[in-house]
Amino acid sequence: MDAGPAGRDDLEAEIGEKMQAWMALQGDIAGLRARWRKLWTADDASIVADYAFETPDGPVRLSQLFGDRDDLIVVHNMGRGCGYCTLWADGFIGLLPHLESRAAFVISSPDDPSTQAAFAAERGWPFRMIALGESHFAQDMGFADDAGSYMPGYSTFHRGEDGQIRRVSKDFFGPGDPYCGVWHFFDQLAEGPAGWYPRFAYGDDGA
Repeated sequence: MDAGPAGRDDLEAEIGEKMQAWMALQGDIAGLRARWRKLWTADDASIVADYAFETPDGPVRLSQLFGDRDDLIVVHNMGRGCGYCTLWADGFIGLLPHLESRAAFVISSPDDPSTQAAFAAERGWPFRMIALGESHFAQDMGFADDAGSYMPGYSTFHRGEDGQIRRVSKDFFGPGDPYCGVWHFFDQLAEGPAGWYPRFAYGDDGA
């Protein structure tokens, strides 16, 4: 039953109020996270090992991934078999120059280096990739369990003047998060996402 113009106006006003409250809440959360990061990085528990990874060019250490930057973003990707992880990574292509103007950026996954390289070429991914290999990195960062089940997200790291690497923060990926915009567009369609799944990662159009 149509709510009529008045009902629609009321709903639009309520949506606007909720959006304002949501933006204010985001600001509050950002402030809390900043306070948490300050406390966490002051604790020696935030210091991480100089993990070893695999690449097509040979082994590389976590410390080497920083390059000339003091900050590093490492995406925890579940590998070629995950359509959702592929969707998120596709979205980072245009963001990469902006991200790298502030911090080093790399994507990790359990796939071997040759699989990573082939898939990156297929997808047109310009970013660096590292294979987890035998490292316990994903498990230690909270993005995998000992049974080999992985979760998507990212971790941020800071390298201090003393050379020590500290894990600064983390967040997980999932539909509706701030890191993949397609879900917010789909939310505004007549039927919303309507069960959409990013099957294009496997060679079709995702319809």
